[in-house]
Amino acid sequence: MSKKSEQSESLSLNPFTGEVVGRYPHDSSEFVDKKLQDAFRGFKAWREISIDRRSEVLVKMAAVLRRDELRLAKLVTEEMGKPISQSRAEIAKCAALCDYYAEKGPAMLGDDSAKVPSGSAYVSYLPIGIVFAVMPWNFPFWQVMRGAVTILLGGNGYVLKHSSNVLGSAYALEAAWLEAGLPGGVFTVLNIGHEQSAKVIRDPRIAAVTVTGSVSAGRSVAEVAGSVLKKSVLELGGADAFIVLRDANLEFAVKSAIEARFQNTGQVCIAAKRFIVEESVLSSFTEMFVEKVKTLCFGDPMNPDVFIGPMAKRAFRDELQAQVLKSVAEGARVICGGSVKAEPFTQATFYEPTVIVDVEPGMTVFREEVFGPVAAISSARDTEHAIELANLSDFGLSAALWTNDKARAKMIARRLETGGVFINGMSATDAAVPVGGVKHSGYGRELSHFGMREFVNAQTVWIDRT
Repeated sequence: MSKKSEQSESLSLNPFTGEVVGRYPHDSSEFVDKKLQDAFRGFKAWREISIDRRSEVLVKMAAVLRRDELRLAKLVTEEMGKPISQSRAEIAKCAALCDYYAEKGPAMLGDDSAKVPSGSAYVSYLPIGIVFAVMPWNFPFWQVMRGAVTILLGGNGYVLKHSSNVLGSAYALEAAWLEAGLPGGVFTVLNIGHEQSAKVIRDPRIAAVTVTGSVSAGRSVAEVAGSVLKKSVLELGGADAFIVLRDANLEFAVKSAIEARFQNTGQVCIAAKRFIVEESVLSSFTEMFVEKVKTLCFGDPMNPDVFIGPMAKRAFRDELQAQVLKSVAEGARVICGGSVKAEPFTQATFYEPTVIVDVEPGMTVFREEVFGPVAAISSARDTEHAIELANLSDFGLSAALWTNDKARAKMIARRLETGGVFINGMSATDAAVPVGGVKHSGYGRELSHFGMREFVNAQTVWIDRT
């Protein structure tokens, strides 16, 4: 059976050189059906394997990732432009994730006893089937692995539709899982378009869906999944607030703000995007922040000293520039950067690290998700105003809060309409805590025991009920 579809192919371009990294023919409908059948057979075998054996596969996967860290990191950098040091950190984080769940995951899936009026009862966490995953390009390995590890450890299958520009990373992951001992078909990659994706979601061999991506992508996938009564987990966009109160340590806040906004060239869902600063320290924060922004090193992402790489696609850069220009027309001011960075890398998709001030609610960079190296700074009259501004968003992924009063910070955190709040630190993901959002940032959680139990059947067993 031919894998090649007559319709089209996915093309991956190196955003620094403009060269073709890979060409990947779309899977034909016949080949998709064969892959789903293989996936279903693989799942039925995998679900019967003990949790200890599944954990052993995770340990081996961690070893494969560490052994091949540099090779895999170079692939990420070639495909989407992430600076190589950050790409290596991404692969290392995936390996650590495997180790974490190999150690702690079995306990999360163990039976829980329950007190009942008569007899005895417990809850078992059982596989539900194959999960179809639609994943983005900005963390080609981490975004996949943080969901796949818990889904697979739970005894489920995993079918991946990755972003078209990072398919090399997708197929590298598939090969790594096979080498680690995962049975064939249990982790499967499909190269398909939106129409075929809808058909896959409706396929009876698929039990559930998980999506990380834009609001529009999440809405369309959830609509199809809902029409066939299949569970979905959505981790969507963010316009995260980075709140700096008057009693914050500005030196530490600024240092964190640089990484929070500009890591991965600003292409991070939980990146700080809206900087909300109390007016009494606004001038000092802005001055210190801009000074550091101007020192950020950009260039060849294969250079370990480079912190800012090219944006993943020229279209993304053009969209970012349009957002900046609209905001300026609405009354905001660019005080640093603000344009396409061409020289001396005219073939690359660079955008200058940019700072915009006088940003008010309703302006484009306040209202929309800004996915690139642009920081928008707004002034807050006081703490209450800062909270109001932070919540004045359709998004609710995470927030950072800077203040020396930690007791007060905990009370403020409860009023922030987000899935996560980071006090005196930048938003980040870690296996020990859940990640996910509210409002237009989606629903459901990944990581921690919450993520471990998103795609299982919590089965009640009640013995001798009278």
